[in-house]
Amino acid sequence: MWGTEWPRYEVIKQDTPKSSPQMVGSVHAVGPEHALLVARHVFVRRPAAYALFVAPAEAFFHITQEGLKDPGALRPEEGPEEPYWVFAKRSHRRSMVYGDLVGRFAARGPGDAIAQALLQAQGVAFWAVPERLVAGTEPKEEVVESWFAPAKEKTYRLQSYYGLITAKGEEV
Repeated sequence: MWGTEWPRYEVIKQDTPKSSPQMVGSVHAVGPEHALLVARHVFVRRPAAYALFVAPAEAFFHITQEGLKDPGALRPEEGPEEPYWVFAKRSHRRSMVYGDLVGRFAARGPGDAIAQALLQAQGVAFWAVPERLVAGTEPKEEVVESWFAPAKEKTYRLQSYYGLITAKGEEV
């Protein structure tokens, strides 16, 4: 794209206080604050939301079932431990959600975090991202109300509700 495309951010959405955050897609934005605003308009226009998070796409380490067969793929790296968020896609059938949060793990690298997650969960693919790179809305009542309440009153209609416009401009 000739260097004009904004960086890509992965979007993580939590629907209710009791539900697990889920990876739901990505947006392009100038920075994390902008990514949160764009994600709000793309992923929270009508469905309910409790919290929204974003992280730079390039910060995610990703591995599939085939990659897990390599014994060296999940070795801990040298350096200090830090918290990682680990997500797992549990089935190929769930096309709307990339991955569910398995948990937060103190690890020496993303591979180590996924190795720990494998003790708790199975999946067809895993993602790990350092927690320090995750930006999000605070789950405080006033934040939830100001960010997500306006979408409650929007009427949701399937595209078939609007009819089709023919080449002559007549509605079918």
